[in-house]
Amino acid sequence: MENTASLPQSNHPPQRAALREAALAHLARFGTTRQGLEQVLQRRLARWAQKAIRAGDCPDLVAEQVAALQSVVAEVVDDMVRLGAVDDAVFARSRVRRLVRSGRSGRAVQAHLAAKGVAPELRDEALETAVGTLGSTERELCAALVLARKRRLGPFALSSAPECEEEDAAALARQNRALGVLARAGFARDVAQRVLEMEADEAEDWMDRLRAES
Repeated sequence: MENTASLPQSNHPPQRAALREAALAHLARFGTTRQGLEQVLQRRLARWAQKAIRAGDCPDLVAEQVAALQSVVAEVVDDMVRLGAVDDAVFARSRVRRLVRSGRSGRAVQAHLAAKGVAPELRDEALETAVGTLGSTERELCAALVLARKRRLGPFALSSAPECEEEDAAALARQNRALGVLARAGFARDVAQRVLEMEADEAEDWMDRLRAES
């Protein structure tokens, strides 16, 4: 590549073969999106650039080398997409299942997928189809129940079996705190209210359905 002759041999920038190898190595360990793989390869170039500059190479020349490799990065990513090693739709469906099972709301899932570079239409499709036959309302309910179980809220709260009836003000305060936990996680108030008022047996039935569907 032009200008590489002026660089010490040890400081040559990573070429297509090295970038492709780095992409394959990453994909062998992690699922990712087109944007995610691009970021992996860009970080590879950034590490090389920092090392070259520390070794005394001209920063302007290093920047030229990095700029010249941008098209190579794009080509490597395109190759991975054509091979099927990178598929944003498959990634989105897999990630939706995992996030719902961990108690993430639809709003939180959308934000997560957007940050990974998944297109809006693929995010919507994944949310609609990734968790078996569960509809959007049922999916939200199940995810909220997962979070409630983690935080011991509603049907999963620890029973203290008090000797006397609890004061209404204390019960209301606990209810409001629980609603706040679910609201901050992105769940609508009607979903949160339904979860907090649910009986333990019904909650477990929903948990069983989520496990079966996902």
